Amino acid sequence: MLGALTADLDPTLFTLIGGVVGLLVGSFLNVVIHRLPRMMERDWRLHCAELRGEELPEEQPFSLVWPRSRCPACGHAITAMENVPVLSWLYLRGQCSACHASISPRYPLVETISGLSCAFAAFHFGYGWAALGAMLLIWCLVALTCIDFDTQLLPDAITLPMLWAGLLFNLFATYTDLQSAVIGAVSGYLSLWLVYWAFKLITGKEGMGYGDFKLLAALGAWLGWEMLPLTILLSSLLGAVVGIALIVVAKRGRNVPIPFGPYLATAGVLALFWGKPLTRVYVGLL
Repeated sequence: MLGALTADLDPTLFTLIGGVVGLLVGSFLNVVIHRLPRMMERDWRLHCAELRGEELPEEQPFSLVWPRSRCPACGHAITAMENVPVLSWLYLRGQCSACHASISPRYPLVETISGLSCAFAAFHFGYGWAALGAMLLIWCLVALTCIDFDTQLLPDAITLPMLWAGLLFNLFATYTDLQSAVIGAVSGYLSLWLVYWAFKLITGKEGMGYGDFKLLAALGAWLGWEMLPLTILLSSLLGAVVGIALIVVAKRGRNVPIPFGPYLATAGVLALFWGKPLTRVYVGLL
């Protein structure tokens, strides 16, 4: 059945479908990026109140789907026509239609990145589970990147299901064999865990969070242990370049923490699409 559909589906059409789906999901990713950290803070606050024996305050329902998206400045409910990915932001000229408050350009940027990345995944892998899995991985990494930039958190609600999804996809050797995926998950977690404790014992400071361990474990589950050296190398290079640029150009203090998750996520996407040729290049240089 899948083979027949693959033969009949035009690659250009599938690429276009992937891009449209990516744009639509990108719009939902903006909701996840905005609301998930607030949902976590709310749960922590309620849990702390419960542990102190305090009466839990009554709060309005708040989730990824409720209440409807509103302008944070005036409370104007976003209509369906104002929620079309990218186009609505351009039509509104980056302003709320009711109060004309500025709408962050990150909203269309996230939608565009999601759309283009999913279109490329459809083009690169062709019709099948590999393309669908790549889109799922990209959506998780985009959300984690933005959340980590905003809050320096990598929510378990994304990283842990992402890890299990990688193992499930590789039950059928979608990206690597299952043994490599399991070893990749374990090795990914332990490698950064060891770096964390070595740094802490030497300096007395925490160099990264536990979310980074889980994110690299998830990437190991998707891509296999063979891609971990490349992922760590690329993320370290990206982090060093951006960190130096922030210190030199933006005059950012050396003691200001820089989230590592976005660089792991970027390296994971590069390894997903070009892992083998990039590995041959750096092994050749060594």
